[in-house]
Amino acid sequence: MALEPNKVVTMNYVLKDEDGVVIDSTEDGKPFSFISGNEQILPKLEEAVSTMIIGGKKTVKLAAEDAYGEFDEGAVQTVNKSAFPDGADLEVGMSYFSTTPDGQQVRFTITKVVGDAVTVDFNHPLAGRNLEFEVELLDVRDATPEELEHGHVHGPDGHH
Repeated sequence: MALEPNKVVTMNYVLKDEDGVVIDSTEDGKPFSFISGNEQILPKLEEAVSTMIIGGKKTVKLAAEDAYGEFDEGAVQTVNKSAFPDGADLEVGMSYFSTTPDGQQVRFTITKVVGDAVTVDFNHPLAGRNLEFEVELLDVRDATPEELEHGHVHGPDGHH
């Protein structure tokens, strides 16, 4: 049975790449919760979780195109250092946000710095990678009106 929209879904997960290297996990922290039907997790992952029963476990493998997309060479650009604020830390691996002409915030990562030339990558850090999620469904409940209004899950004692 498909999961209805506007449910708070709580789960534990381990995210691995195709070589089995752990990228992220809830095992040492608290479980992850999201509101179903609100594009808060990868669509194919939500689809797989929607068929689970509470207490169930499942391994979900996602090809790159169903996860964060294929790597797009066109999303890699070289800009001049002057495009950054004075004193900005411009080191390989640093992430920043930029605003598109329509006002949307997009993240990019610095991949190379040579003289005044800074290479930036607007791809998601996991773009082009096949992923595997080991998921355990812990709970499903109705989202509160406040959670729906705010667009995110609140903690057990209200807003967090």
